[in-house]
Amino acid sequence: MSIFEDRVDAGRQLGRRLAELRGQDIVVLGLPRGGVPVAFEVAAALDAPLDVIVVRKLGLPYQPELAMGAIGEGGAKVLDEEVLAHARVSGEELQAVEERERGVLENRVVLFRKGRTRHDLTGRIAVIVDDGIATGSTARVACRVARKQGAARVILAVPVAPAETLADLTEPDEVVCLATPRQFTAVGYHYRDFSPTDDDEVLRLLDLAAKRVEAAPPPFWTSTATRADNAADVDEEVEIPSRGVRLQAQLHLPVPASAVVLFAHGSGSSRHSPRNRYVAGVLQQAGLGTLLLDLLTPAEERHRANVFDIELLARRLSSATDWLSTRADTVSCALGYFGASTGAGAALWAASEPSARIAAVVSRGGRPDLAGPRLSAVKAPTLLIVGSLDHEVLELNRRAKAMMRSPSQLAVVQGATHLFEEPGTLAAAAILARDWFIDYLLPPNGAGGRAAGV
Repeated sequence: MSIFEDRVDAGRQLGRRLAELRGQDIVVLGLPRGGVPVAFEVAAALDAPLDVIVVRKLGLPYQPELAMGAIGEGGAKVLDEEVLAHARVSGEELQAVEERERGVLENRVVLFRKGRTRHDLTGRIAVIVDDGIATGSTARVACRVARKQGAARVILAVPVAPAETLADLTEPDEVVCLATPRQFTAVGYHYRDFSPTDDDEVLRLLDLAAKRVEAAPPPFWTSTATRADNAADVDEEVEIPSRGVRLQAQLHLPVPASAVVLFAHGSGSSRHSPRNRYVAGVLQQAGLGTLLLDLLTPAEERHRANVFDIELLARRLSSATDWLSTRADTVSCALGYFGASTGAGAALWAASEPSARIAAVVSRGGRPDLAGPRLSAVKAPTLLIVGSLDHEVLELNRRAKAMMRSPSQLAVVQGATHLFEEPGTLAAAAILARDWFIDYLLPPNGAGGRAAGV
């Protein structure tokens, strides 16, 4: 049975599982060829550099698809003594296979390293990624190569593998695997699309990943002041007029800007909400502009009823949207809404307006039900992110999704409650939001878009 749509899907899921590694000193290492598309997505999710560890399976002389061992860069080698004994492979046969595969390996090292400097692993965390594990031979030798190159910690991350193979692995310090099917036949059996990856695709992804790292703005965990010092970015406090009041907001724009996401906070949260500022930082690293704004004035926030006045909040959000069209640097930008809690209801209400030019909406722990019958009028593709432990809100989101006519998706973050306070859950939600906005707001070949390596 298929578990993953393709390697891109598997990589995105694996990246979300590894979200806690964001911000650490890591290098993601894909195993060519099929492991590289998966590793590319993991590296994008973790904002980490991408490299390869070249390995080659040693297949039985008369059954090449069955591994009797593997070899890697730097002379690393692993042999499966049980397979060798059972298959009665002679020393001469083993040597012939190894010599042939060593030649292929060396040619690929030259191909994949041409014009590229290998990322130094000394003292760093090596995250080794493949599209799956069968016997584990190539994974073992890859871990040995990383260790030999100086990695302080080796993590093996794969979408799918047999549980018994994982149990026998001793080379990595940690193994992360999304699925261990009881009936494991072959890695490709668990993908709907397991088309071969060629050398050109590997080279393309390595180039894109390198460009992403080169173009990346300062990390999201740096202070706002630090980001403001970057001459390439706009980062300023602004005031937005809306029917007699002035809304306070924080605008961040890359230069040039092609897309902006407006944040609709919920339950009285302001533009200083640490959770939404965290998500905004992740979006900013992907090349997206952000507008974090207060939908209520300080005086209005004192009256709890205003927090649930969805029509008022939506009107204020529409005013902020219109204000962006008055600026020369944002007038042509694609626009998206990110709503949290009651802010999600306001975002969907505003997106349902006939004149709305909103290209995508994301709700985190939101109350889309508060938009009521207007849900069916929303045209923008909408992602609803809910924690698996936020039972009541999860059910409300399921009902809301059933009412929507626009392209929509419900994403459940395992182990998360309403505020996504559990380790790694907010990062997982931020990555989901980022990928959604990249797909719908950024041009296919634009800076920061998925085709540009994010």
